[in-house]
Amino acid sequence: MLKNILFDLGAVLIDIDFEKVCKSFENIGIKDFEKQYSQLSASSLFEDLEKGIISDVFFYEAMQKQLHSTLPFEEIKNAWNSILLDFRIDTMLYLSELKSNYNLFLLSNTNAIHLIEINLLAQQQLHVEELDVYFTKAYYSFKMGMRKPNADIFEFVLKDANIKAEETLFIDDSKPNIITAQHLGFNTHLLLPHERVEKLSLI
Repeated sequence: MLKNILFDLGAVLIDIDFEKVCKSFENIGIKDFEKQYSQLSASSLFEDLEKGIISDVFFYEAMQKQLHSTLPFEEIKNAWNSILLDFRIDTMLYLSELKSNYNLFLLSNTNAIHLIEINLLAQQQLHVEELDVYFTKAYYSFKMGMRKPNADIFEFVLKDANIKAEETLFIDDSKPNIITAQHLGFNTHLLLPHERVEKLSLI
């Protein structure tokens, strides 16, 4: 019997655009951004950012070095945040309905820069103080020092939330993350680009 639902964030609850962020970085002078960051892979710089190993300032300075310029941090931040589009409003409304039937959790590979922007979007579009209000608990990779698809981040969530994998549905748009969750005994759903959570008939 399902008691819990564990959600990914990007391309599940909020729309993201890898082509747009690549174009934004190209516009400021980085031509091969897709080789550094994509849905399926990330360079050590971006992995370290998403694990909270490096600071925002270190990240901005590393990008400046790639550009061989002192481009303002604000312009780099804007390029990086351009991957984030809009929340899926119908999906977020559905989450409010799901809370009466399940414990809801979030597990996202994200970084401190993006989380600030995500919460600003939540205030503007969802009229809540922060995204976390939708969940029993939200887990962000940069706060944990771990990152999907590694098993340790899932194991941490299970222990910290005191939930069982077999009683939990994990919804993510990335196949490697789904595979790890399946190996650990989670029920899973790989959310395809045309699918929306509110159409999965979970109630």
